[in-house]
Amino acid sequence: MLRESFFSSLMSLVSDEVSDINNLFNVNRTLNITKIRHNSQTCYLRKILNDTFDYQRRIKIVDGLLKKPKYIYTDAEQKPTWLGEMILYTKEETDGTGVDFTVVVPGELKPYQTELKALIDFYKLASKRYKIVVDENI
Repeated sequence: MLRESFFSSLMSLVSDEVSDINNLFNVNRTLNITKIRHNSQTCYLRKILNDTFDYQRRIKIVDGLLKKPKYIYTDAEQKPTWLGEMILYTKEETDGTGVDFTVVVPGELKPYQTELKALIDFYKLASKRYKIVVDENI
């Protein structure tokens, strides 16, 4: 009698541990398959971002808009000092140092900027630069 209860308790403990390990294995396998099936293409990157953060599929990826930089010259350079009306762009928006793509996310995902950045960094190509823009209107 004592042996049977000890043996059944031991088997129950072992089976619970094996079941937990199997569950961890299945979760890890699913995550690895997801990572393998997605790459840096825009459609796959947008899909994984929307699947992870926004089931309404509002996250968009747009090409970076690169503008020609405008320079302001000194008097010694003998160039025109009046440039007319001009729009100021950030360093990322101009040629040469611009971003390759912009990720537009809804306003409710603003607290998740770090997680978004980590996921984008995992999937994007090493040479590509990006910017995350929070749009409160979507």
